[in-house]
Amino acid sequence: MPDFNRGIMKFKGADSPIAVILSGIIVIGAIAFLIKWALQVAYAF
Repeated sequence: MPDFNRGIMKFKGADSPIAVILSGIIVIGAIAFLIKWALQVAYAF
């Protein structure tokens, strides 16, 4: 198993599938929120 618990993810189990999926959902959700907010500000829908 690769050792991914380096850098900002310095805790045991940082490379577990649940942690990877949760962090991916958070990142993708934040990007989607920012795109939606930017479109609402730029264009009056």
